[in-house]
Amino acid sequence: MPVKIKQIIVRAVFFVLCTAILIATPVAVAVKNRVKGDADNSFMLLNVWQVDCFEGGKGSRASYLQNIGNRFKENGGCYVNVVSLSLDAAIHNIGAGTLPDLISYGAGACGLDVLNGKKFTSWAHGGYCMLALDENADFGDVNAANTVINSGTENLSAAAALLCGAGGAPSELPTEAYVSLLNGNYKYLLGTQRDIFRLKTRGVNFKIQPVSSFNDLYQNISVTSEDPRKLFYGEKFIDFLKRNSSELKNIGLMGDVKLYDDEMGALEGLEYEVKLVSPLSQSAKSEILGAIENSDIKKLKNLLKSLKIN
Repeated sequence: MPVKIKQIIVRAVFFVLCTAILIATPVAVAVKNRVKGDADNSFMLLNVWQVDCFEGGKGSRASYLQNIGNRFKENGGCYVNVVSLSLDAAIHNIGAGTLPDLISYGAGACGLDVLNGKKFTSWAHGGYCMLALDENADFGDVNAANTVINSGTENLSAAAALLCGAGGAPSELPTEAYVSLLNGNYKYLLGTQRDIFRLKTRGVNFKIQPVSSFNDLYQNISVTSEDPRKLFYGEKFIDFLKRNSSELKNIGLMGDVKLYDDEMGALEGLEYEVKLVSPLSQSAKSEILGAIENSDIKKLKNLLKSLKIN
């Protein structure tokens, strides 16, 4: 074979090989990245703490989040594991160096220093209300003597009482306050959505007046992990949680869409004069409690209005 023809054939073969390599390399990288991405997605696990700081409506918020998490995985997300903790337990674990990837907690939560500077999203909320068994009650005579307050857990029910004309009314544990109303010890109960469900389950007739002067019954969630991948999937999970807020009726709480056509509907769509949505520092909480104790409505409102709400 002539040398010139041989050189032409060698060059042609070399060109074809180079072209094949140029085409194959990005394809191989893409396949590798896709496989790696699938592996990351398949084995990624988000650990979520559910911290109950106020009574819900019914059922378990941890179970609700777990069900949402299971569907999140099926819809292109990752594995989600939800653990229910008390606020004290969460604070203790954080102090011991044990941290989750996300925390779901009540507004006004104090002591979760890991949340400092973190973005938070409210994914559900409840509301305060005055309840009466007297069908002729018009709520115009609410006062500290004829009203009992459901003290709740970590929520500021005393602030709600002060701002709606029942400041100084006695506080009782949730179930005890409900029983006191049933027994006729008080005409009114300053309660929450949980008390509505208690009364509905009891099968008694009752009247309701929503409290629009104050609300701190917000369930927030924040990504606490600094891992970029967990931050990415954590934010995707929060978005998925919010997009499924129509299911909040399953746990007796409220979201951004209309859910109820019964007594609970009275608590939906309210505009609050003041509210507490963000977590609190110890100093801010102490100031708020001091204003409540001194029945200083003006100072309480100013403190609440000065808090960050995102």
